[in-house]
Amino acid sequence: MKALNSRRVAWEAARVLVEASTAETYWWLNDMVGRYLGVMYQLKLAETRLRLTENDELTVAETGTWRARLDELLGDRPDLAPVLADLTRETAARLP
Repeated sequence: MKALNSRRVAWEAARVLVEASTAETYWWLNDMVGRYLGVMYQLKLAETRLRLTENDELTVAETGTWRARLDELLGDRPDLAPVLADLTRETAARLP
C-alpha cells in the first residue's frame, strides 16, 4: 500500500466536501462524516451547507477552512488518512 500525503488528502477532501455540501449527496455525506470523523465535523458540514446556501461566493473560503480543519485532524490522527481518502473518493463518485 502506498503512503498517503496527509496534506494532499486534506486538500482533496476539503474540495469534495464543500462541493457536496450543496448537492443531493450531502445527506449521505453528512451521515458518513458523523460516523467516521465525529459529530463536531458533522455539525461543521451542516454550517458550511447553510453558509453556501445563503452565499455561494463563499466556496473558496469554505474550502480553505475545511482544508485547515482536515489538515489539523490528520496531524492529530494520521490513522484517519485512508478513511478520509476513501470517503473523498466515494463522495466524488456520488456527485452529479
